[in-house]
Amino acid sequence: MQKQEIGKVAHFFGKVSVAAIKLSGPLKVGDRISIEGAHTNFEQTVESMRIEQDSLTEAQAGQDVGIKVIDRVREHDTVYKIIE
Repeated sequence: MQKQEIGKVAHFFGKVSVAAIKLSGPLKVGDRISIEGAHTNFEQTVESMRIEQDSLTEAQAGQDVGIKVIDRVREHDTVYKIIE
């Protein structure tokens, strides 16, 4: 299993459990990701992704996306795509 860095958490919306992520690489719905930081370390599958109010199936480097996360994340946590 390899990991490729694809972004950083810019903000966390706790009430809806959504992470705003600044992408430095491509990400698609269905990709397996790992979010890691000083107090964060979990894996999940991307089930939905949004920019503003629009749902997407994929996003590219340079875009800011919101994804639903299964646990709390913190600003500056690193997002990795898991490559099997």
